[in-house]
Amino acid sequence: MTGGDQTTLSDTGRDLGTRFHDAMAVVVRWLPFGLSRVVAPSFLGFALINGCTFAIDLLLLTLFRGGLGLPLPVAFTIAYVLAFGLSFVLNRALNFRSHAPVGPQAGLYAVAILVNYLAFILGVGSALTELGLQYQLSRVVAGACEAAFMYSVMRWVIFRDTK
Repeated sequence: MTGGDQTTLSDTGRDLGTRFHDAMAVVVRWLPFGLSRVVAPSFLGFALINGCTFAIDLLLLTLFRGGLGLPLPVAFTIAYVLAFGLSFVLNRALNFRSHAPVGPQAGLYAVAILVNYLAFILGVGSALTELGLQYQLSRVVAGACEAAFMYSVMRWVIFRDTK
């Protein structure tokens, strides 16, 4: 290919991120009840990405706990780490379209998911299960708490370089 015809993987990634953001902005404009004035496209993108990765988390949790019989804390941990790794990659590339160095962001993200894990996954999730709530439902309740925390941390701390 000649100079103007070359497309690198990073160009494609930015292109996908721009298209993802533009799609979220279109959907936000159509929100009813004045929500379009208060819902950021990045919040909708976060909800979409993390809704998908949360479904993956629940599927993995069910596989590890119900299928393989792993102890609940181990099943929670493995499913959580895998799903949140995917969430970081997708949110960085598509939703927040960050171009800052990945190392410091990954470090901040690791701290955020550690805090999130201890407070919501093990804390809330395990406590609710011990109180008699079914473990997948406990994970859903903990997921609602972690969503608010993680969006805030990702938008205003980890990926603050986005415009």
